[in-house]
Amino acid sequence: MELALASAIGVLGAIGIYLLLRARTFDVILGMTFLSYATNLLIFSGGRLVTGKAPVLKEGLDSNLSNYTDPLPQALVLTAIVIAFAMTAVSIVLAMRSRSDNHSDHVDAHEDEAAERADTAPGREGGP
Repeated sequence: MELALASAIGVLGAIGIYLLLRARTFDVILGMTFLSYATNLLIFSGGRLVTGKAPVLKEGLDSNLSNYTDPLPQALVLTAIVIAFAMTAVSIVLAMRSRSDNHSDHVDAHEDEAAERADTAPGREGGP
């Protein structure tokens, strides 16, 4: 189980970093989302992988770690999911606004200018 979780964290992290290094805004937003998934799994795995144990105290069980799982990572992950969803929504709105203003989904919005300069170079026919 630990190997599967560690592999999932590594794969999600690698996908997220790869997408963050791309030059398109949608790829960057997806990369941030994959990195947030990897971070959530990392936080969740910090609370020990335990199955079938309650995160709250029960009547009749000793209050030691062998009978319970840690509820703090679960609460942190739930909070991180809500924050990541809100930040993804804000990023998508900003990307849509940037695309409408710059007429490009390139991160620094210079891709169209470089293509326009190449079309109007000496010896070539100019644009429309």
